[in-house]
Amino acid sequence: MHSVPLKSENNGIDALYRKNRVKSISFLAILSGVLLLTVLLSLRAGSYETPIAELIKGIFGQSSDKKINLIVQNNRLPRIITAILAGGGLGLAGCILQAVLRNPLASASTLGVSQGATFGAAFAIVVLGLGVTDRFGIPLCAFLGSIAVALVILGLSKFRRVSPEGIVLAGVAISSMFTGATTLIQYFADEVELATLVFWTFGDLGSTGWEDLGSMAVIVALLCLYCIIHRWDYNALLSGEETAISLGINVKRLILVNMVLCCLCSSVIVSNVGLISFIGLVAPHIVRMVVGNNHVYLIPGSILGGATLLLLSDLFARTVISPVILPIGAITSFLGGPLFLYLLFKGGKRQ
Repeated sequence: MHSVPLKSENNGIDALYRKNRVKSISFLAILSGVLLLTVLLSLRAGSYETPIAELIKGIFGQSSDKKINLIVQNNRLPRIITAILAGGGLGLAGCILQAVLRNPLASASTLGVSQGATFGAAFAIVVLGLGVTDRFGIPLCAFLGSIAVALVILGLSKFRRVSPEGIVLAGVAISSMFTGATTLIQYFADEVELATLVFWTFGDLGSTGWEDLGSMAVIVALLCLYCIIHRWDYNALLSGEETAISLGINVKRLILVNMVLCCLCSSVIVSNVGLISFIGLVAPHIVRMVVGNNHVYLIPGSILGGATLLLLSDLFARTVISPVILPIGAITSFLGGPLFLYLLFKGGKRQ
C-alpha cells in the first residue's frame, strides 16, 4: 500500500541526483574552458606581441620566428605550467584539509602550513647555506617545517577537541610565530641572501625552469591520484567519524596520510614559487557553491579552480601596470582576504 509513494520519492531523489550531476559536470567543463582561455591569454601577455597561432606553434618549436620559439618555450610556457601546477596543488590541498579536519576555513595558508614551509626553506638558504637551486635540501627543510605545523594542528583537532574556529586561531598564532622566526633569519642574512629571501617570499612564478617543474608535477600528480581514489572516503567523513568507521574506513590513517601528503605538496610548491596565500581557501569554496560537498566533483573542481585562479592572478600581475610585474603573493592575498572575513562572519552568524 505504501509502495507507490516510496517509488515516487525514489524517482524524485534520482531525478535530483541526475540534475546535480549534469550541473556539476557542466561547471567542470566551463572551468576547463576558462582555464584554456586563460592559458591562451597568458601566452599572449608580454612585451613581444605575436599572433596566437604563431604562439601555439611556438609551444612545439614550429614557429617561423625562432625568437618566438625561445620566448614561449623558455619563458611563457614554464610560467604557465608553474601556475597550473601550483594553483591546482594548493587548491586540492585546501579541499582535502577542509575535508579531513571538517573545517571550512582550513587551508595551507590559514593553518600556518605554508608559513612553516617558508621558515624551513629560509632556514635552509641562510643557516644551512644551501643555494636556491638545491632541489633536495630546500624542499626537505620546507617539508619538515610544514609537517611540524601539521602535527600541532592535528593534535589540537583530534586530541584536544579544539573547535574549528579555535583551530584557525591556532593557525594564525602558528603563522605569526613562524613569520617572526623567518624575519629573524632574514635579519642575520647577508645582502644576497636577504634579497633572495625577500623576493622569494613575495611569490614568484617566473623563476622555475623545466627541471623544477618535474618535482612539482610528480608530487601534485601523487596527491591527485590518492585523493581521487579516496573520494568516497571524504564523502563518508561528512557524516562524521563514527559513520566512516562503520563503513570500514580507517579514519586515523586516512587523516594522517592526507595531512602528510598535503604538507608535502604545499612544501614543494612553496620551495619552488614562494609564499602564495589563500588559493587553497578560495578555490574549493567557489567550486563548493556550485557542486556542493560531493568530492567526486569537488576534487577535480578544486584542482581546476586553483589553477585558473592562480593563472588569472598572474595574468593580472603581469598586465595591470606592464611592463612591471606585481608580486603574485600580494594579488592572491587581496583575493582571499575578503572571502576569509566573509566565512568568519558567516560562521559567527550561524552560531
